[in-house]
Amino acid sequence: MFALKKIELRDIPAALERAERYRLMDEPWAAESACLDILAVAPHNQPALVNLLLSLTAQFKEQLFPAYNRALEVQSELENPYQKAFYLGIIYERRAKSHLRKRGFSAGRVAYEWFQKAMAAYEQAIAIRPEGNPDAILRWNSCARILMEDKEVERPAPKASESMLE
Repeated sequence: MFALKKIELRDIPAALERAERYRLMDEPWAAESACLDILAVAPHNQPALVNLLLSLTAQFKEQLFPAYNRALEVQSELENPYQKAFYLGIIYERRAKSHLRKRGFSAGRVAYEWFQKAMAAYEQAIAIRPEGNPDAILRWNSCARILMEDKEVERPAPKASESMLE
């Protein structure tokens, strides 16, 4: 097939800039490719891993799998405990939004559960957030507002065994 060309270590800052630009231009596959090029020469580069994770979650708009599983793999490679919790929340939140966009049968209930998981991850991030970093709080509030305001999002009905106990 094709032999991929390698970037050099000195190219990493420019490649990171391009990856972020591609992601912001809604070209997540180009951003993913740039991150993979960086990781080929610097396998544990944390900014590249974060950009790769965000690029993968941006792909949820079109297709949830295999990007979801790959995003979880990338999240597990993050070294900073705050980032691990925060970006797990991002993965879950974007999965919830993916279900909402599809508007299929029980999409609102499925989305509710994923928003709940996202909020739990953000709670973990809030507990260990760096001083002056409100990101996890802002994301938690965003999820809460969606749960309170979007009529398509519905709390799952209690299971039969739960309602019998009440």
